[in-house]
Amino acid sequence: MFDLDQIRELIRLMAENDIAEVSVRSGDDAIELKRIGSQAVVQTMAAPVASALVAAPPPATAAAPATPDESQVPIVSPMVGTFYTAPDPNSPPYVTIGSEVTEDTVVCIVEAMKVFNEIKAEVRGTIEKILVSNADGVDYGQPLFMVRKR
Repeated sequence: MFDLDQIRELIRLMAENDIAEVSVRSGDDAIELKRIGSQAVVQTMAAPVASALVAAPPPATAAAPATPDESQVPIVSPMVGTFYTAPDPNSPPYVTIGSEVTEDTVVCIVEAMKVFNEIKAEVRGTIEKILVSNADGVDYGQPLFMVRKR
């Protein structure tokens, strides 16, 4: 029979590689993993025994968000697209952790339908966290940065 650590590893690999379904067989034992949204459903089968359906714990990346710091505000994506930290691959990023920004400071680019849109901070403060990696896809309203307001 498969142990819990093996199942967790399969779930982690599924999440990292955006795999929706995996089936593994070892002798008379078999396991099927299907991802539905951010949850993985585990179905184990032994030859003469009926299958069991178990909801696996969500991956560690889907943990509940920490309580927000009241002095921090997010800079959110105004559109769906691809997030870029710099105007081109050879340029330094617009901002880094610790950068001071004003309302008119360009903090990143979001590409949508081959149009590169400069995103401005729209707040005065210091960049405390960068929540998205370069070239990641972003959704409308998704937080990109956390800024400690001045």
